[in-house]
Amino acid sequence: MSFGANSILDMGRWALFASQTQLQVTGQNIANVNTEGYSRRSVVLEEGQYIDYSPGQLGTGVVAKEVVRHFDDMVEAMYLQQSSLTDKWGNLWEQLKSVENLLNESSGSGVSDSLSKYFNSWNEVSQRPDNYGARQTVLNDTATLISTLKQVDTDLTLMQERINNDVSAQVDEANKLMEEIASLNKEIQVHNIEGQNNANSLFDERARKVRDLAKLVDVKTIDNGGGEFTVLTQAGQTLVDGESHFSLEFNSAVKTEDLRPDSTFAGNVYFDGNDDYEYTIEFVASSSGSNLAGQVSSGSNAAQFKVSLDGGVTWLANEDGSERHFAARDYDSRVNVEGLQIWFGSDTNSKGAPAGTFQKGDRYIISPHQGLYWVQNTSNVEEITPQQHFNGEENSRRLTGGSIAALLTFRDTYVGKYRSKLDELARTVVWETNRRHSQGAGLQTFTTLDGTYRVDYTDKALASDSTGLAFGDKLQSGSSFVYVYDESTGLLASSAALDFDGNGGTFNPAIHTLEDVVTAFDNTYGGRINASIVNNKIRLEAADGYSFAFGTDSAGLYAALGINTFLKGETPKDMLINEKVSGDLDYLATGHVNGSGEMNAGDNTTALSMYKLREAQVTMHTAHEGATTQSILDYYNGIVGNVGSDTNRAEFNKNFFGTLSNDLNERQQQVSGVNLDEEMSDLVKYQASYTAAAKLISTADQMLQTILSLKP
Repeated sequence: MSFGANSILDMGRWALFASQTQLQVTGQNIANVNTEGYSRRSVVLEEGQYIDYSPGQLGTGVVAKEVVRHFDDMVEAMYLQQSSLTDKWGNLWEQLKSVENLLNESSGSGVSDSLSKYFNSWNEVSQRPDNYGARQTVLNDTATLISTLKQVDTDLTLMQERINNDVSAQVDEANKLMEEIASLNKEIQVHNIEGQNNANSLFDERARKVRDLAKLVDVKTIDNGGGEFTVLTQAGQTLVDGESHFSLEFNSAVKTEDLRPDSTFAGNVYFDGNDDYEYTIEFVASSSGSNLAGQVSSGSNAAQFKVSLDGGVTWLANEDGSERHFAARDYDSRVNVEGLQIWFGSDTNSKGAPAGTFQKGDRYIISPHQGLYWVQNTSNVEEITPQQHFNGEENSRRLTGGSIAALLTFRDTYVGKYRSKLDELARTVVWETNRRHSQGAGLQTFTTLDGTYRVDYTDKALASDSTGLAFGDKLQSGSSFVYVYDESTGLLASSAALDFDGNGGTFNPAIHTLEDVVTAFDNTYGGRINASIVNNKIRLEAADGYSFAFGTDSAGLYAALGINTFLKGETPKDMLINEKVSGDLDYLATGHVNGSGEMNAGDNTTALSMYKLREAQVTMHTAHEGATTQSILDYYNGIVGNVGSDTNRAEFNKNFFGTLSNDLNERQQQVSGVNLDEEMSDLVKYQASYTAAAKLISTADQMLQTILSLKP
């Protein structure tokens, strides 16, 4: 090969092309300086090949090898994680602020104020027990308390329903992004030729989509080059794998089975009801050292299981701290566990008889609410609904970041906790009020009275998990007194505690049924009181010429059955004033029956007891906190304090992770961002190179013209 004007001309042509490419790429950078997700590009120049020649090795110019994209994959991976956490805590903070506003007591019309007025009204009526105006004030302030509790509970419920709608929309958005990322991977496979034709625009678009996806769910990526790009959740569920993508689903209540290899149980678990928590059921050994748990049975030999509401980290406990166990029953003996009725049936029929024997460790998981699921295929669906253990740690096998995790965590962990505590507050107000009122007396005696609490089974022990009695767990062994009066004379005709065996036997909640209570009423007072069961509730009717009143009840039987009670229901949703009292103020119990069997109009014993409830230390129990002993007002103030603490924590984490993600984004921008000053400097430099290359071509042309002008 010879060198001369032609080789210089060719060298100038390639230099001109290289400078032109650099100018075009610089122009692209400048044009996209404000384009979100755009990564700065540059041209990689490579010296042309060398040719051995005399007087030495000579070059052939420059080659514009490829246009590269400036992007730091390691920084981006760290950014994605912090960005997901920032969006999670940011969304949580926004949602929690709405709860904080809901429980704002500064207006003087919140739950705390209503509770204070409720207790104060009892203090007022204690000073004038026979004054109907004071009695009506008790009813009015009680109605205000009930209305306030209902409104707070309704607002919290509406928040959860709104969250479900938001999650459903965001799941659709996440699925769309996953599909688009897979499609981009396919395009990149077609267009990207490593080192020759880099699909920079497609890479940028894919990075933008991944960032958008990271705002919704926590993600991590594996990049094997080109379209071999994988997106997973932090827990490891694959969302995109090259050209393939999976999906997320937001489904209604489901249940899953996890039986030990040696289990012979053939059947399924069934439930009725809904709750904010996920229930983990695990069977325990029937005896020490055994792996056998037992069978489904209505008897005392039924298999026993424990229940966890936080994924098996902690288990439901009795008030004394011991682990609480439940019996495996069939449909006709189904047990009540927190917010659900649970029983076992055949695989195809919830009321059918199951077969086989449970082994220790057999598990069922019940999700009694809408949850988030990762769908690999029709036969492989995995729940990834965020779950927080009661010790504060998150389940790392579930979703832990992004706005979807924030919304579901807010719905279940936060609002679920607040509603649970609000339910326990209402339940305690009802029980403690009824416990006192049911042993008190108003201004007149009863001739007929209907209990307000029903049972599912009239022939099962009232404290049994299967009975369905709202306050069955509050019952104790003890005596329950009734006073019977002759209406014509007003004199006491009979007074005694209910006799459950004909020999003065007292009530035992682990043995006695509603039918036993009816029998005890019929047999104890010589036919002066007739008891019956109507709609699974007790009804008491005095025989002609008689009436009755109630006295000391150490068993809590009257309060549990709704006999001579002031309130009905057990949660804010169903809490009401007993129609017997609201229909006739004489039945508002402000006094009591004294040792002589007398009811005095000026007696304020019960009213004072109600007012003292304001400061009384009572035990309240929730699944996530266990049993606590404090006053009712302090308990509610604790709920408000929890909301404030949770809101502050969310704000702190939002700012903390936001600072980290902003710092990582700035580091990425230092690499991939367009700096106009640098680009303008490069523009001048490349323009000069282009001019020089053009000058080189002009010089080579002149050399050729000189050669051509030579004459032989």
